[in-house]
Amino acid sequence: MPAPRAPGEPRASGERRALLARRARGPRPWRRAAGAAVLLVEMLERAAFFGVSANLVLYLNGASLNWAGEQASRAALVFLGASYLLAPVGGWLADAYLGRYRAVVLSLLLYLVASGLLPATAFPDGRRSFCGDMPETPLGPACPAPDCERSSPSPYCAPTLYAGLLVLALAASSVRSNLPSFGADQVMDLGRNATRRFFNWFYWSINLGAVLSLLVVAFIQQNINFLLGYSIPVGCMGLAFFIFLFATPIFITKPPMGSQVSSMLKLALQNCCPRLWQRHSSRDPQGAHLLPDQGSPQPRPSPQEDIANFQVLVKILPVMVTLVPYWMVYFQMQSTYVLQGLHLHIPNIFPANPANSSVALRAQGSSYTIPEAWLLLANVVVVLILVPLKDRLIDPLLLRCKLLPSALQKMALGMFFGFTSVIVAGVLEMERLYYIHHNETVTQQIGEVLYNAAPLSIWWQIPQYLLIGISEIFASIPGLEFAYSEAPRSMQGALMGIFFFLSGVGSLLGSSLVALLSLPGGWMHCPKDFGNINNCRMDLYFFLLAGVQAATALLFVWIAGRYEKVTHGPASHSHSSRDRG
Repeated sequence: MPAPRAPGEPRASGERRALLARRARGPRPWRRAAGAAVLLVEMLERAAFFGVSANLVLYLNGASLNWAGEQASRAALVFLGASYLLAPVGGWLADAYLGRYRAVVLSLLLYLVASGLLPATAFPDGRRSFCGDMPETPLGPACPAPDCERSSPSPYCAPTLYAGLLVLALAASSVRSNLPSFGADQVMDLGRNATRRFFNWFYWSINLGAVLSLLVVAFIQQNINFLLGYSIPVGCMGLAFFIFLFATPIFITKPPMGSQVSSMLKLALQNCCPRLWQRHSSRDPQGAHLLPDQGSPQPRPSPQEDIANFQVLVKILPVMVTLVPYWMVYFQMQSTYVLQGLHLHIPNIFPANPANSSVALRAQGSSYTIPEAWLLLANVVVVLILVPLKDRLIDPLLLRCKLLPSALQKMALGMFFGFTSVIVAGVLEMERLYYIHHNETVTQQIGEVLYNAAPLSIWWQIPQYLLIGISEIFASIPGLEFAYSEAPRSMQGALMGIFFFLSGVGSLLGSSLVALLSLPGGWMHCPKDFGNINNCRMDLYFFLLAGVQAATALLFVWIAGRYEKVTHGPASHSHSSRDRG
């Protein structure tokens, strides 16, 4: 990683320093203010995102839209998957044409407009304006046979809602890929330690936004109405957009450097498929780029710089790819961990409103409800507590003792905690199944469905949520820092997008593994207990994930060791090509 540029050192052509900072004696106050503005924008954006996604299935499945359960779940998965998988697009546009500042501004504006669709369809007149009248469902003959299947009608307002959700996912993915690196640019003058601390607090802001959204917005959506509940994310995005524009005078903005994605693709084709490249070059003797950057205001890098950056990329990508199994484990907290929790005894905590029992989690015969989305809070609270502790106490102590681990070492430690989390979940599932198989159950109502749950308290899940939260601090935060600090300057946005893209791939692979194991004969195949897991072997699924994580963690340690040896060895000259402006 190159040393941060000194205040008096020449800057890249077209870079604009903070206007207000020119009047100050030093850069520190305005740099910190700029970083704080980015953190506040991120907190509001995450509050809006979780406000949209946390109860999306309930909204689509409710009486207003009346989507079938699998249709609503599919739409939510498409939205979440697209919000990760589209991240490289926004990063590439920022690197090649827009620059990070304009990319973030346009993304926030698109985010604000697209988020208005959900409250607009949450009241009758708005739904009729955007979707027309809901078609009447014709009455059909009864379907008494156990193997009888009836096709679900086409979901009402599906084209409009899918289009709006995909636009919203594109905006969210663009913010996700550009805002972290834009914020790091603001504090880069303060040294590498400031960059590390910025990513700590950036991730803390993400989780603070999630807590506010899950505590307030999810409760309003489930217990008051979705019109008010979905209006709050719109307000959050409006405030985030205003704060970002208001803070413009204190921001450092950099012009697009011209993305080298096309050059990297060309070099990859030359190295991997030389015969195919020879045929391509014979048809294109000028050696034109696959995706030319004609709009870039910056001069193109020399062929030597292209080759040096390609060599850096070849070393970075294997490190990032070996994180995919960790993401498979991480996203269990939003799927199988929640499913496991619904089959454990849920204690009575919150006063009930009987009118809302159809959208709340309620122990049968009790007068207490827990909003379903609140089950995700355990992980978030762990991050909120441990990030300040790590930033203010643990890291400074290790730094003074010269024992602060590198980003790659922290990521390996995060994989270990992820491994232990899924092992603990598997042991708990074995114990839960022991009670189920001995007919020691309690009946629990979730919405309108009754489940036979084990008499074990849901609080037994705290260790696995605690461990996955610790793993997030050691794997995800250093992963962001690694993607930003080690990437070539002209590919920082694209690589940040690839980092989030690979996390989405991990989520999809985890879902695909569940689908594969749900086939007849698989551990998750439960035809006699639809909607429940009491006849499944989810414990074996957890142990399989643990095995995959352990194997790839060993591979990661080997790859990371080679990376650090080559990067920091005396023969390495790649750093000189990664001018970060």
